[in-house]
Amino acid sequence: MTLEVDLAVAKVGKYASSESGDTVEIVERPHGGFSVVVADGQRSGASAKSISNLVARKAIALIAEGVRDGAVARAAHDYLRTQRSGQVSCELTIVSVDMATRTLVLSRNAHCPSLLRRAGEVAWFDVPTAPIGIHRNTKPQIAEIDLASHLTLIVITDGVWGAGSLTGAPVIDLVALLVQVDGEDTADASVLADAILSAAVELDHGRPRDDATVLVVKVRDRAEGGDVRRLKMTAPL
Repeated sequence: MTLEVDLAVAKVGKYASSESGDTVEIVERPHGGFSVVVADGQRSGASAKSISNLVARKAIALIAEGVRDGAVARAAHDYLRTQRSGQVSCELTIVSVDMATRTLVLSRNAHCPSLLRRAGEVAWFDVPTAPIGIHRNTKPQIAEIDLASHLTLIVITDGVWGAGSLTGAPVIDLVALLVQVDGEDTADASVLADAILSAAVELDHGRPRDDATVLVVKVRDRAEGGDVRRLKMTAPL
């Protein structure tokens, strides 16, 4: 059976902040597939948004030109470091469904871990990686996973990972949420992303202490005749 990708993002800005410092962009890959860029600018608000926009725009432009993800992360680092004189940082995660290699590629320059469920088994990608923009020899941590049905990848920013920490609440339990919301691996990516973000906001008592983003990418069997591509977005204005 052929496969399909189900992708969803849920995000919210820091409480009482004018803008979210997290930027998410999606781009089609020139040799087939899709890439999602998640950029978390230093601090929050308009200044962080400016940084994350700068990084995300550079990254998606390079991906669209056929540059490989690891090289994209390095180039985005060099670009930010040059533009801002090494004074500001940005956490950058790139997730690609690469049809040329038939792999799911995860490139991380972020301290927040990512979670992968594959055929019921859970694995963390949590090797410490430096954000881009500061140190000269910063490199991404890259993982490649063969595309197959029953893959779920969860990427979060620090507004989710650190939710509740200032109020003494426990750290968000992604594995428990995954089992609770999608234990049978049948829920849509949007349902899982919304549930994780809601749990993070609840840990902060409805007032997120930082910009929070959840990206969920699922690879699953495609139903016969399911050749339609769909993209949906809802956002407050």
